[in-house]
Amino acid sequence: MSSNSSRNPSLVWQDLLRQHRAIAVIRTNNLNHGLDMAKAVSAGGIRIIEITWNSDRPVQLIRQICEELPNCTIGTGTILNLEQLQEAIAAKVQFCFTPHVNPTLIQTAINAEIPIIPGALSPTEIITAWQLGASCVKVFPVQAIGGVPYIEGLQGPLGSIPLIPTGGVTLDNAADFIQAGAIAVGLSGQLFPENAIDNKNWEVITQKAQILLQQLKPFSSI
Repeated sequence: MSSNSSRNPSLVWQDLLRQHRAIAVIRTNNLNHGLDMAKAVSAGGIRIIEITWNSDRPVQLIRQICEELPNCTIGTGTILNLEQLQEAIAAKVQFCFTPHVNPTLIQTAINAEIPIIPGALSPTEIITAWQLGASCVKVFPVQAIGGVPYIEGLQGPLGSIPLIPTGGVTLDNAADFIQAGAIAVGLSGQLFPENAIDNKNWEVITQKAQILLQQLKPFSSI
């Protein structure tokens, strides 16, 4: 992601999102499963992978995935406090999601030159996060407040703020969110069905990643 280190990390991050449009969100209580999940979506073409901080041994998992998937951009999410963020920065994450708007976390990530994407829902929260220096804003949980029409409705007053909806994005509606104005989408359960993980059927996950990227291909700048 840092092919041009002289550029603002947020702008580099936004360019990356426009290229790929999809973020695979891995939340797992089994480190080995997490590694296999990352390999499976990577095999399907997904290049941006988030490991939630409440996963099993997130630091070790992030480092292993970075080592084994050097062609992917690996970050973390569900960061709730400064201690967790500092640990994530030490683990060399390439981006960070939080479920909330916290000025201290945003500034700490900016100081470390790591893109940070706070979670917000209302227009006030979204604008607050953006004015504090967020690289993008995660709209979560988007389905609870209207899904695609909500993202579309935000474009009039907030069209200059890059939004990443999560929590309600599916293989079927992912392209609709991009069409509505989102810069990218984040998917978790839709990419990682529990039965596929329990049965270690990684090919199913790879196929879902391929289907997702096919849906988003018209919007990709690759």
